[in-house]
Amino acid sequence: MTSELDLDALLAHPGSGGVRVVAGSSAAPWTRVDVEESVADLSRSVASALAILTTSWPPASWQQDALIRRARDLGYRAIALPGADALRAGGRYLAERLGVVLLETDDPIRLAKACWELLEGRDALTLGYVRHVAQSIEYHATGLADLLRHLSASVGHGIALVDAERVILQAGGTLPRAVHDAIDFGPWLDTVSVEEGAASSVLVDSPSRAGLRLAFFGDGLNAAQLGALAVAAEVAMPAVAARILIDEVADVNDAAVASGLLRDFVEQRDGRDAELEQRMFDRGWRTTGFHVAFRIIGRTRVDTFQLLRFVTRELAALPGRFHVATSGRGITGWASFTSPPPPGVVEDLVASLRVVHASTRRAFNVATGVGALHSGSPGLVASIDGATDAARIAATRSSAGWFVRIDTLGLEQLLLSWTENDTFIPAAASLLGPLLDGPPDLLDTLTAYLDHESGIAATAEAMGLHRNTVSTRIARSQEILGLDLSDAEVRLAVHLACRAVRRAPDRTTTRRHRSTS
Repeated sequence: MTSELDLDALLAHPGSGGVRVVAGSSAAPWTRVDVEESVADLSRSVASALAILTTSWPPASWQQDALIRRARDLGYRAIALPGADALRAGGRYLAERLGVVLLETDDPIRLAKACWELLEGRDALTLGYVRHVAQSIEYHATGLADLLRHLSASVGHGIALVDAERVILQAGGTLPRAVHDAIDFGPWLDTVSVEEGAASSVLVDSPSRAGLRLAFFGDGLNAAQLGALAVAAEVAMPAVAARILIDEVADVNDAAVASGLLRDFVEQRDGRDAELEQRMFDRGWRTTGFHVAFRIIGRTRVDTFQLLRFVTRELAALPGRFHVATSGRGITGWASFTSPPPPGVVEDLVASLRVVHASTRRAFNVATGVGALHSGSPGLVASIDGATDAARIAATRSSAGWFVRIDTLGLEQLLLSWTENDTFIPAAASLLGPLLDGPPDLLDTLTAYLDHESGIAATAEAMGLHRNTVSTRIARSQEILGLDLSDAEVRLAVHLACRAVRRAPDRTTTRRHRSTS
């Protein structure tokens, strides 16, 4: 054998027969490996070599010392054989003094095969990894994490799914940050080796998750192992990409079910639907106890599913129990408590949600609203309503960092509470009176316009109208009402009025309120 073999690469090889260092260390690589039954069968070595013996250590100390000296005199710098438990302290000391590495192996023949693969049989090493990957692909995984665990166990090295920012999933170990940072995310294949470890990675061909790489990693991997693992990563990648797609379709379907369930729950308001609440219970959603809801909406168009995925991951790092679902142009969630939480706990929760909002803002253009603490199913609906109102206000408040807590609002909170009962309807009917007497398209367009954060394009898309039509109707509405919707306070008041009118039983009721006021 004429190539070089270093100790770290041998220790990193999953098929090395359980080899471990008993004494000594090796700075120089070995260029030759000899396999014999005993030290008496060894020939003189002219190069740095490893001797693999198939017999165990002799029992007597003097025999052990003689074995070490004989191997060293023949030019061997490392000895591997079974039964290191029989090795005495004197033998370990002698090996350290002579510069000989002593290795224990449970299977000398398997160790010899591993050495051959690392020195000369690189194709065999690659084929071995590929065979293990193929066996893993045949395994019926229950999800992406399960597939990665099986790949790692079969190949014998750590595996990770990463993007440029972080490790998304990993199995069989922890990918060192220094190794992650050294990965080049541009080329199809990449191998890196730094002091903290090494990795071979390949781009993941996923239409929905750009920028992903699949990496096999470990300590002490040499160039032959990295090259073989690069091929193994290429073979494993299509299965991983397919599993990502399968899981994503399942997650999207689950998100749609959750969104519909939340919508049905909110729409029932004060009514109780035992079947609906059982469905929520089966999902693990808590409606009893005490709740603080939050709402995160896009200030521009956002992918609500990706927003849900991001926020769910951020919430997972927080203490407490959270439930989250997509809802309209954003997501709605809440934290539940079995008993009334002390004020300090609620304040800590809001502070944590502010941190989540800040991290979410770095990836999405969003605004966040937090509702008040309420109890029971009706209270959960009330807290969600409050969070929704706070999010709408937050969307216009850069000074608040696009984050508003409903409990901190003064006059606005009072106005919002008025819209929940009939006391606000006369004022709303009076404000919108000229539109109530006219064609319904003006009021409907104005309401949709304010619901869509004063966006002409979003309103036109939602109503199936041309943008010019929406612009004309909004301008006409401002003219009839004599109001300037560019004023934030005016816009809020008109929005609240539209909301109150929309919640009234019918427009005849609002006209009656206006005529009697």
